[in-house]
Amino acid sequence: MNRIALAAGALYVIVLLRAGGTFAVGWLAGAGARRGRFAGLTSSAKFRRAERAIQRWGAPVVAVSFLTVGFQTAVNFLAGSMRMPLPRYLPALFVGGAAWALIYATAGLGVLEVLGRLFAERTVFGVSAVAVLLLAVCGVVVYRRRKAAPSSADTADTADTAADAA
Repeated sequence: MNRIALAAGALYVIVLLRAGGTFAVGWLAGAGARRGRFAGLTSSAKFRRAERAIQRWGAPVVAVSFLTVGFQTAVNFLAGSMRMPLPRYLPALFVGGAAWALIYATAGLGVLEVLGRLFAERTVFGVSAVAVLLLAVCGVVVYRRRKAAPSSADTADTADTAADAA
């Protein structure tokens, strides 16, 4: 249990620094956008309404975002750039960060322990498990890239349409 508590504590500090830093960078980026080329856009009525909604109701989204993969950075940056007040942001950060740290500490240590035992007792199975995991990750990446990339027929149609328009 001490390992889990130590891992959770370390992960909690890491997530607080990382997510809080992302919020701060978002805050600075939002301040720069309000003074730069985007000042007209950020002063529009629609933008102000969205900003007020995020400031008021964004805290639950921030807390829940820690249970997702890849979404939490965007949410923390957006919360900062939309100037979510710290009294609303910090409790969401503390609660969401604690949930994230506990999940990763328990599940992460569990997976590492199982892999360690597998390598120690049955090296062939350990290597096989890691190979299967890597192949699965590579397969997902290749599938997503192929799905996102336009086919050669789509590219030719786009080029023909552009040539016809000119």
